[in-house]
Amino acid sequence: MARLGFIGLGTMGGQMAARLLAKGHTVTGFNRTRSKAEWLVRKGMVLAQTPREVAEASDIVFAMVTNNAALRGVAEGPDGLIAGMGPGKYFVDISTVNPDLSREIAEKVRAAGADMVDSPVSGSVITLQEGKLSLMVGGRPEAFEALKPILLDIGPKVTHVGSNGLALSMKIAVNLSLAVQMLAFSEGVLLAEKSGIPRETAVDVLCNSAIASPMVKYRGPFVLQQPPEAWFDVNMMQKDMLLAMELGRKLDVPLPTTAATNEFLTAARGMNLAKFDFAVIFDVLARMSGIETGVGK
Repeated sequence: MARLGFIGLGTMGGQMAARLLAKGHTVTGFNRTRSKAEWLVRKGMVLAQTPREVAEASDIVFAMVTNNAALRGVAEGPDGLIAGMGPGKYFVDISTVNPDLSREIAEKVRAAGADMVDSPVSGSVITLQEGKLSLMVGGRPEAFEALKPILLDIGPKVTHVGSNGLALSMKIAVNLSLAVQMLAFSEGVLLAEKSGIPRETAVDVLCNSAIASPMVKYRGPFVLQQPPEAWFDVNMMQKDMLLAMELGRKLDVPLPTTAATNEFLTAARGMNLAKFDFAVIFDVLARMSGIETGVGK
């Protein structure tokens, strides 16, 4: 069993911390909104006052925060996690951020005598709870081998994709595909619905057809009813789409479907739908098609 730290205890981060606790590890956590972490304290987690305290109490520190600014906020400064790192310790960043920023943070972690990998995940709350989450890892091979047993306690598929930052590039490639697939699925549902086929029937057929990826299977039903709490809301998905387009410009890779899908996310924000799961792009397209879904009303 290991002494673990977890910074960022939102929907996914909190569930990961709970999973690590269930595996018997000691977990010290930090969350900006402390009240959201109380349920983990009841499960045995120790709640720290700062990210630095988390790092000082842990051999391996995980972080899952929202964006570049949030990562800098928890990593740097006198109360940041880097200030609590030292020889023999590891930082595992699960956040989806700019790969160049991740490499910059990794250098600072190594200057403190520790090591870092980026390890974003593919999957949802449901796949995490079912023990089916997959993890990508970017970093030194020796760090990957040292961390792999702990990462396998989060999910059964752990893949080393290369040096620091490359797991983030892979994650961005995955996430742009999720939104593009959701838009294509929405087009199919609406074309069937306006032809006279009940929406429920169209969803059932498409979710059991040749186009039924795992994402379509678990998110397709969201066009019938949005979940009470967004798994991955519009703003979070748009952040990842913008990261993808930034990376595409840097690498000279045109991303036409990413750019088009991103505009539907902007439209969702304009329709005051940003708090919903990104599957709400269906509702944007439905309104453009003359169909009111009731979401956000």
